[in-house]
Amino acid sequence: MDQPDRIHLRDHVALTEIGAFQTERGVTQRLRFNVTADLAAPVGGSGDQVDRILSYDVLTGAVAAGLADRRYDLLETLAERIAAEVLAHPAAARVEVSVEKLDRVPGALGVTIVRRAGEVAVADRAGSPGPVIVLRLDGARPDASNVGTGQGAVVIVPDAPGLPLPPGGDARRVALLALDQAAWTLAGPLGITVADSRTELDWAVAERRAVVWAPARLVADDPGLPADPLALALWLADKLQAARLDLTEAPGRAAAIPADFRIPVRRHGA
Repeated sequence: MDQPDRIHLRDHVALTEIGAFQTERGVTQRLRFNVTADLAAPVGGSGDQVDRILSYDVLTGAVAAGLADRRYDLLETLAERIAAEVLAHPAAARVEVSVEKLDRVPGALGVTIVRRAGEVAVADRAGSPGPVIVLRLDGARPDASNVGTGQGAVVIVPDAPGLPLPPGGDARRVALLALDQAAWTLAGPLGITVADSRTELDWAVAERRAVVWAPARLVADDPGLPADPLALALWLADKLQAARLDLTEAPGRAAAIPADFRIPVRRHGA
């Protein structure tokens, strides 16, 4: 049987308090992590698209989530938690997790576990806060007062640039590309980055960062979704399970929110 494609994290060292002995309580020590994930599908079919592969951030994020979850007595329990985080992603078929203590003996002591999809409980992410989606329909720059505060993720959806679009070709595609250009124009003055893939958006949410969304890449193949900023903001809020949609409306441009839209919407006047 052919070996599956794999991604790995090697020699990742972090400080934490861990251990069952009294001498280990109240003392931080170094842990070394090695994580290897077998992929459910070969990387050759990814087409160089980041959303079609298992991101390396999944591995580093799994370690960070495990360390942030609680204080552990056993390395084995921490390793199980990390494995569950990785296998929560459908692109991961199998994971090998090694955790070693570096400060207990002159060498290293630790544990290695191997788990396959379906063998461990899927990691519960219910406690992770959703992002705030921000959209101004008056063409002005969104309020970025909470950008970089670390209080939560913010995803800004650009308004349509309001310029005449070139005739001919695929009008929807051209409109989406215009929104992408508006995203890059908006991100510079705000001092934040642009995200155009689901992987980058998920990373920003996990890291509680602020980004501007360039939508063309994610929605180009969904012809039923119009290249309309409000429609895109509603779609993204649903996909990311947003905590709230912040909507600033220009005079004479009231936004129609579907009655069945379940995410809270905070409306502002321009």
